Parts: sequence; structure tokens; C-alpha cells
Amino acid sequence: MATLAVNQLPLAPLGAGDLIDRAVRLYRRHFMTLIRIAAPPVVISAAGYVLVTISWRELEATGSESSLALYGLMMFFGLVLWLGGMILNVVVMGGAARNLVTHLLWDEPVSARTTYANARARFWGLLAATIIVSIIIGIAFTMVFYVWIMAFSLVVFGILILGLPYWLSAILSVLSTVTVTLGALWLFFLMAGRFAYVPQVMLVEGKGVFEAMGRSMSLASGNVKRLMAMVFFSTFATYSALMILVVPLGWYGYLNGIDPFSIGSEAWPAWYAISYQVLAQLSSILLTPVWMLGLSLLYVDERVRHEGYDIELMAARRLGEIPRLQGGMAAPITPALATEADRLAPKYEPSPSPLRRSPGSTLGLS
Repeated sequence: MATLAVNQLPLAPLGAGDLIDRAVRLYRRHFMTLIRIAAPPVVISAAGYVLVTISWRELEATGSESSLALYGLMMFFGLVLWLGGMILNVVVMGGAARNLVTHLLWDEPVSARTTYANARARFWGLLAATIIVSIIIGIAFTMVFYVWIMAFSLVVFGILILGLPYWLSAILSVLSTVTVTLGALWLFFLMAGRFAYVPQVMLVEGKGVFEAMGRSMSLASGNVKRLMAMVFFSTFATYSALMILVVPLGWYGYLNGIDPFSIGSEAWPAWYAISYQVLAQLSSILLTPVWMLGLSLLYVDERVRHEGYDIELMAARRLGEIPRLQGGMAAPITPALATEADRLAPKYEPSPSPLRRSPGSTLGLS
């Protein structure tokens, strides 16, 4: 029991603080493995961002048409790498979710090779789901942004027409801005959070793309506060790590006549701008596993709350996999961890009774 308590996570409904605490403890326990898992997508995205930075700076300075075409092509490939790394990050997140559940079930080690094997097995489905969900989240962000602009404008206009003293108007403006911003964030996470579990559902439950989207929407009810807590924690932790890495670079640049506090990076030398971006991506490598673990734990927690997933995992751990039916039919009870055979098997349908009664007959006799 002592070994089980150390290597496996207890399954119980989690609050926002418990969720973050458990993700951080997992992160510390499997630090190097999680860095190897998170590094390839972030390195690809970082390479793309560096290409974009270099080509953009040269496009503004060059006067040659051939150089203009070359740097334009470089910018295009940089954007492809940057977006490809971001998409690959979501794909890898699905593979990591399955690896985490096998860790919960059978204490299997968290492995980069296993994670990428899981992601490769459903790569095209995960890629399609990532693109579709990204478009939906982009539309949701645009809608919420315009709602925020309208609400903010109405609040400011209302404060101005009241003719209040300057100090009172300033206080009301700040409070109203904070309130409207928090409301807009809540609305955005309410809409976007419905699709937070698509990669996890696809890899753990073996669902298809659109079936996984519907399943994620049904699981994600009531997760706004915890999802916001995970996002804020990951964002602040990433920027904290970035500051730790960037401060020495800023001091070195300041001693060499560079203003590290300038808003635009166009005034920076190329070496300083590239170094800054490399350090920014390095902070993402360090903190991306926390976000990855948080979403996976949040998915498991939703199933524990709504479906008694802890009981299902306990049964799978003690009794093993659900036996398959004759003829390759899938069992009517969903396994705790679906396999490829479960996903491709025909759905279970109970066979009709061999004894059928005709209307008006006695004991089924015609």
C-alpha cells in the first residue's frame, strides 16, 4: 500500500488548489521525462518564431527584390513552423493524457516514447480536432472581444455623462474595467472550455473527432473556475520563469547600450531579439508540462465527478480489462482505457428475444 500511495495518484474530486498542487507534484516527480515530452513541439515553434523575427527585421531594411522574396519565403516557413509547433503541442497533450491514465491504472512509467507513440497512433484525428477546435476558439475569442469592447464603451460613457468628481470617476472606471474584463474572461472560458478535453477523450476513450467534441462538451459543465485557475497559474508561472531567465540578459544588454524596457523589439540588435525569444520559448518548455498535466488531471476529475470514474479505474486495476464478446463485438460497458480494437469494434446491440408474441396471441402462439 505504501508503494501504491507513492507511485499512483489517489482519485477524488479536486478543487482548483488541489488540481494545481497535484499537477506540480507530478511535475516534480517526472521532471526530466516531462521536459523531453514538451521540448520537441516548443523547439519547432521557437525555430519558427526566430525565423519570423529575423525575416521581419530584414524585410524592413532590404531594398533588393531578390532579398525581399527570400525573406518573404523565410517568413512563410517560419509561420508554418510556429503554427505547426503549437498544433503539435496539443497533439502531444493527447498522448500524454493516455500515458497519465495508464500510470493511474497500472502504475506504468510516464515515458516520452509511450506518449509520442500514443500521439502517432491517432495523429491525423488529433490534427483535425486541433484545427477545428482552434477555429472555434478563435471565433469565441472574437465574439467575446467585441462584447468586451461594447460593454467597456457603455460603462465609460455612463460614467462620463454622470458628471461625477474626477477622483470618483477614476475609481469607478478602474472597478468597472476590472469587472467587465473578468466577465469577458468568464464568458470566454465558458465557451472555449467546452472543448478542453477533446484530445483526452480521443486518446483515453477512443472516440472519433466529432464524437469527442460532443463528449468534451458534456463533461466540461461547471469547469470554468478551475480552468481559469489553471490558465492564470500557468501564465503567471511562465512569466515568472521568463523574468528569471531574461533579467541577466537585460543587464548584459543594458551594459552594452541596449534599452531592455523599450516596447518595440525593432530597436534591439538582432542577437538580443533572438536571445530574448529563445529564452521565452525555454520558459514555455519548463512550464508547458504543468498545463499538460493540469488538463489531464482535470479530465480525470470531471469523470470522477460525473461518472464515478474512480470506481471504474479501481475495478480495472483489480479485475483487469473487460472481456471481449464473441465476434469482436464491443462490450456494453465502456472500458476505463479504450484500445484501438475497442474503437474499431462494432457497437454492442442486445440480440432480440427468440420468442416473439404476435398481437392478440396467447403465450406468443399465433
